[in-house]
Amino acid sequence: MTTRQKTIAPQNPVFPKVITTLWLLFAGGFVVFILYVYAVSANFLNLFGELPNLRTLENPKSELASELYSADNKLLGKYFRENRSPVDYEDLPENLVNALVATEDIRFEEHSGIDAEAMARVAAGILTGNRKGGGSTLTQQVAKNLFDTRSDELNNGVLNDVPGLGMLILKTKEWIMAVKLERNYTKREIMTMYLNTVDFGSNAFGIKVAARTFFNKKPEDLQVQESAVLVGLLKAPSAFSPKFNPENSKRRRNVVLSQMVKYGYLPEEEYNKLKEKDIKLDYRVENQNIGLAPYFRTEAAKFLLQWARENGYDLYADGLKIYTTIDSRMQEYAEQAVSKHMAAQQKLFFEHWKGRNPWVDRSNKEIKGFAEQAIKRSDRYRKLNERFDGNQDSINYYLNKKIPMKVFTWNGEEERMMSPMDSLKYYKHFLQTGFMAMEPQTGHIKAWVGGINYKHFKYDHVKQGARQPGSTFKPFLYTAAIENGYYPCYEVIDAQVCIPLPDGNMWCPNNADNKFSGEKFTLRKALAESVNAISAFLVNKLGAETLVKTAKRMGISTPLDPTPSLALGTSDVTLFDMVGAYGTFVNGGTWVEPNYITRIEDKHGNVLKVFAPKTVEALSEETAYMMVYMLKAAAEPGGTAYYGLRHRNGLKNEIAAKTGTTQNQSDGWFMGLTPNLVTGTWVGGEDRSIHFRTIALGQGNKTAMPIYGDFMQRVYADKTLDVSKGPFPKPLTPLSVELDCAKYNSSGMPMDSAQQDEFLLMPTEIDLDAEI
Repeated sequence: MTTRQKTIAPQNPVFPKVITTLWLLFAGGFVVFILYVYAVSANFLNLFGELPNLRTLENPKSELASELYSADNKLLGKYFRENRSPVDYEDLPENLVNALVATEDIRFEEHSGIDAEAMARVAAGILTGNRKGGGSTLTQQVAKNLFDTRSDELNNGVLNDVPGLGMLILKTKEWIMAVKLERNYTKREIMTMYLNTVDFGSNAFGIKVAARTFFNKKPEDLQVQESAVLVGLLKAPSAFSPKFNPENSKRRRNVVLSQMVKYGYLPEEEYNKLKEKDIKLDYRVENQNIGLAPYFRTEAAKFLLQWARENGYDLYADGLKIYTTIDSRMQEYAEQAVSKHMAAQQKLFFEHWKGRNPWVDRSNKEIKGFAEQAIKRSDRYRKLNERFDGNQDSINYYLNKKIPMKVFTWNGEEERMMSPMDSLKYYKHFLQTGFMAMEPQTGHIKAWVGGINYKHFKYDHVKQGARQPGSTFKPFLYTAAIENGYYPCYEVIDAQVCIPLPDGNMWCPNNADNKFSGEKFTLRKALAESVNAISAFLVNKLGAETLVKTAKRMGISTPLDPTPSLALGTSDVTLFDMVGAYGTFVNGGTWVEPNYITRIEDKHGNVLKVFAPKTVEALSEETAYMMVYMLKAAAEPGGTAYYGLRHRNGLKNEIAAKTGTTQNQSDGWFMGLTPNLVTGTWVGGEDRSIHFRTIALGQGNKTAMPIYGDFMQRVYADKTLDVSKGPFPKPLTPLSVELDCAKYNSSGMPMDSAQQDEFLLMPTEIDLDAEI
């Protein structure tokens, strides 16, 4: 028996060494990678730049728009650098979340911030030159958005500027922050963070703003195809904008929908129906030029910016919630009334000045060089002056070079070929207005219209501008008279009064019709008919200084010239101050500072500040009531406001009022008072030299009062508003003066019983179809 020997193949001594080497390289590489990640995390030797600290991680901050709300809780507007408003996860529709996961991060629920499979795919794509998709997870993108990982502040290390290496360091930081986010937040919270911070284009940051910008919807109301459009935008907001690139957007939307089908989020039959549909937009980019109360929002921003600076907040980034006194319904009615009347008034003004320029001197002769001087005050002129170092020929060339531009008309914007000089002349033809309504008991401003169109005319005529008030200043004089022993039925002869001035001249004002009747006027009737001679008599008796003190006590803040002519309203005042001052009459003599902010909250709803207005006991209750009684005469037969309010606007309730018109009809005013609403309106040209040529067209009861009448019609027709129709409340204590002037008609003769019944028993219902 032979023995078979077993043959053993000789081993290759190189093979174990290769395996060992590979394992050592892998282990070494892993250790190096760990050390590298640790070094980046610790910013070793300042080679890599800082990471956000732990406190920042626990309280990640993105810029949130501060929101301005009306008293009836309507969003009026926002203040922002990035227009972003947060939503909760519960506000996100399921179809949106599914579309996002299917398209951007299908393993979102499985990974811990870094998707190894996606990174391997990217690496393979780089090596093969066939890249398909990115490797960033939603969590990494949240890290990038929240902590601005690509900012200079976090990338100021020694190695950050090395080509290629800088991008690796940046991505490493995003991996680190993504893992930390996953450890500190739930998947739902990370999803919500992502959708609250991402940029959708069109100045829409976050899903809440995007849904409103593109579809005018809340996020929870988005349909699946609309969610797909918004998710599709995330790849490239400009390239896939449904507004500017609708075909691209439709193709991208269908890609998102097909991804939803692929991963079981959408039935294929539904996809087949949706893919052919066009995108239906309700597109509206939020900006300061649109929405309710743009003039008010701008004025409020001035106060809010100062408050925020003083209290350590950023109005444009901290997501403050600001609650105002504005009533959105009244604001809308005010804007409607202004638009309706001013459009008609402008048409009349164009016809009145057809073939002529409206800038004229006191003799109604055109002011030569008016436009040339006016344009020198413009930003355009200043920039051209700097550009051409004062070379007038070059400046004039560009000022008179015609270019296409969109201009305002009352029928909407129109594109025209105009030079800057043409544009200035065109816009100088427009009449402007200011309107403000206030609750006198609280000083709460309910409506604010600062001009005819905020986009094209930024100047605010409520608080920013000051103009001569004309006869609307007379009630301050009559108030001073009441305080000094006069009374509503005190009689004065309508005769010329001349008052010596310090320069040796005499001031002898005429009445509006340049006539003096020689009749006796009660103070009440004189105020109702705005008789200048009676005002001259009173200021001569009381002195201009007394008038100044009375007006200042009632809230007039602009400089007042203590001369006799002040009795006729020759010093400039703001509409803001005038409404506040008139509120003193209605509020029993207490002046309440007009105010428009009630409280400010932080983004979490914590109250930061509650505002209380300043008050002054300016008049006695009796004086205030007697002035209301006096002002009511303007809306009674013979008064300057009677016909317009009672017949044209059908307002039959108790109204106290005063009209005002300045010299040459440069300014038309109207002040209207009811028990819980005081309203003022002004109409005039941007420059005082721009006005109607005749008193018949330019007086306050033609230019300004119709806005008030229309506004009150709309307000009274809205049964959801609690605006009183009167009567005005009487003082609790008996009056020291018997008010018997109601027994006299506008001619100073006693009314018979039929006349009294006709007026005192007027119906209070509103006729909205009354002839305007």
